[in-house]
Amino acid sequence: MDLMKKHLPLIVILLGLLQPMSGALAPALGIGTPIGNATRGMTLPEQPLPAFFSIWSVIFLAYLLFGVAYWRAREPWMDRVGVPLAWAGLFNIVWMLCAQLIAWQPLDFLLLFPIAIAAWIAAFRMDRLRETGWSPKKALADFAAAMLSGWISVAIAISIPLTLRSFSSLGATDYPWPMLWITLLTAGFAAWMFARYVSRSWWYFAALGWGVIGIILNNWHVTEMNWLAIASAVILALIICLRLFRGADGSVIPA
Repeated sequence: MDLMKKHLPLIVILLGLLQPMSGALAPALGIGTPIGNATRGMTLPEQPLPAFFSIWSVIFLAYLLFGVAYWRAREPWMDRVGVPLAWAGLFNIVWMLCAQLIAWQPLDFLLLFPIAIAAWIAAFRMDRLRETGWSPKKALADFAAAMLSGWISVAIAISIPLTLRSFSSLGATDYPWPMLWITLLTAGFAAWMFARYVSRSWWYFAALGWGVIGIILNNWHVTEMNWLAIASAVILALIICLRLFRGADGSVIPA
């Protein structure tokens, strides 16, 4: 355990490199099913446009840069954030490998939760550090933890309808309103929980908003279910307005 803690910065760097590499296993080597193939070409009303999944590249870069900063000049606070981020990276690799090699939606759905828990713990610990002053390194760690937390919330929200369909004979466009509302309400509840009890970081809402904008554009341009796009836009506006005007408690225990 002490040896792992000693080399934790290098472990974070290694995980930062392995995450995008493991995600490219199937397309690069022809092993298994590429991530996203199960939904590619389907007009799912609760899914963002494929281009919006490019946010992973931003998250991976931030994760790796934090690992490099952690390794070059280790500071005591970095260990508290580095441990849950390392677990999040490890669980993310497991999820990507299972999504390609096993490709069973219920398992893929369940494996998202360890990533979310680890990412939210990292974001919570970063929020507590706000009281000790700020720095570029802390800003980078906050960006990586909150962006990953926000996007994993989106991933969980959009995976619920996929998982429900996997246990039934429902098609891609069957019951589009209930499927969309399940996704939007899950995302909204996660946003409230994060702001209320985890972190005051706006980066979470940037990642969550990016995902919902992808859903809006998907329904406006691809499914052509314009009312679903409008409903998604209203919910996103409500989430942002609540965060903007009601604020957030984060790791600070409300009075």
